[in-house]
Amino acid sequence: MNTYVILRRDGWRSGAELQEAAARSSAVGDQEMSDDIRWIRSYVLEEDGGSVGTVCIYEASSPEAIREHAQRADLPVDEIIPVADTVVVRPDPQPAAS
Repeated sequence: MNTYVILRRDGWRSGAELQEAAARSSAVGDQEMSDDIRWIRSYVLEEDGGSVGTVCIYEASSPEAIREHAQRADLPVDEIIPVADTVVVRPDPQPAAS
């Protein structure tokens, strides 16, 4: 498996809609495609007009597997970028308290 960044701009109208999409993504990835794809983490983007997008980190067997997963889970995919290497300077910050 290789590591990929998936860019999903303006994918959802709200955080609640994104949560529903995340549940579908997990179900498809874990139950239907566990040999081909693994969701690692996502960063939620504040988009213009109040919508949200994401930058997602996945391990996958191929870009085609990512597109198939997205189609099955009804997720947008704007761009798939292979990761060449990882440099960790600091761990990810903890989410802000609501």
